[in-house]
Amino acid sequence: MSLEYYIVIGVFTLVSWLISNTLKRKFKKYSKLHLRNGMSGAEIAEKMLRDHGISDVRVISTPGMLTDHYNPKNKTVNLSEGVYNERNAAAAAVAAHEVGHAVQHARAYKWLEMRSSLVPMVNISSQFSQYLIMGGLILGATSSMGYWVLAFGVVLMAMGTLFSFITLPVEYDASNRALAWLENKHIVTREELAGSKDALKWAARTYLVAALGSLAMLAYWVLRLMANNRD
Repeated sequence: MSLEYYIVIGVFTLVSWLISNTLKRKFKKYSKLHLRNGMSGAEIAEKMLRDHGISDVRVISTPGMLTDHYNPKNKTVNLSEGVYNERNAAAAAVAAHEVGHAVQHARAYKWLEMRSSLVPMVNISSQFSQYLIMGGLILGATSSMGYWVLAFGVVLMAMGTLFSFITLPVEYDASNRALAWLENKHIVTREELAGSKDALKWAARTYLVAALGSLAMLAYWVLRLMANNRD
């Protein structure tokens, strides 16, 4: 591996770590901002589903911290224990955000459908792209076949990068739906809404950094592929 490779890895690892730590601090801070209405994350999620006319989605509790997600296969909003039971601005933000994905699913939001269609291919690419790239580099030293193995690995990596960028509008839209509902339905006060916005803003930045990091790595390997082709 070249020095440039390790520089790219190092920079994005550091930025990702800084944003992840900031996100954890933000959620800890807004977990202390208790909601005046006394609603738990689960109650907020259930109310948002009802307000959007969605009756076939269940809200369930899942172990862990920041493990919250919406599962379109079994139509469940999975809230971590701290979000499901707690009654604070951070819990309100996360619960409403995950329901935002359920609303996207119910409304056939095009970016969510596009992302879902890529999941099978991305599962394959995430498992094999690095192995193919490494194999291509090794074979390239002794055989012309190495170029094509490397090229296939780069194509699979490109699928993962595409998935990362399609994820961005999905996540930002879910947050926008969540915050609009929290505000319009007067679920939170102005102070609580500000905390929810800040928490979701930092959560979104984790996806942005992941996408940019994926793009940087793809660009690096594309350049390596072009260099190998010239050789």
